[in-house]
Amino acid sequence: MKAVAMMALLAVATAETLYTAPAPGPAPLPHPAPSYGPPAAILKDERVHPDAHGNYAFDVETEDGIARHESGGVGGTQQGSFSYTAPDGTPVLVKFVADDKGYQPESDLLPVAPAFPHPIPQFVLDQIAKAAAEDAAATRPQAPQVQAPAPSGTYGLP
Repeated sequence: MKAVAMMALLAVATAETLYTAPAPGPAPLPHPAPSYGPPAAILKDERVHPDAHGNYAFDVETEDGIARHESGGVGGTQQGSFSYTAPDGTPVLVKFVADDKGYQPESDLLPVAPAFPHPIPQFVLDQIAKAAAEDAAATRPQAPQVQAPAPSGTYGLP
């Protein structure tokens, strides 16, 4: 019994030395917080608030070269552009349209998918067409193939 009590006392003492309470206050940031310069002055801020049809527009420019132009209207279609200078000095201009087809940005800086590396052989195109035809045939509704039994001229016993 003394051995069990001694082991329990040893376990409690070990746990207390291994556990240290966290220091009060906020946790330190893993990276230093970014430093921003003074706020940029707004050079232009023109707005047309939505009318009864949902048409709106705004045009904003700041002294540090940031600009945003946007307008929208009926059906939720929006179009516009924004521009700024990247940290490496590259001027960035993005034009966009947002409509029922989604957000469609245009910019020389956006990545473009590479061209397919080689032509697709005809036998592959034939297989793709055959698979599409089989898929289309499988999705067409077909008449039920159930055969009803022939009527009987006699009744069975009750």
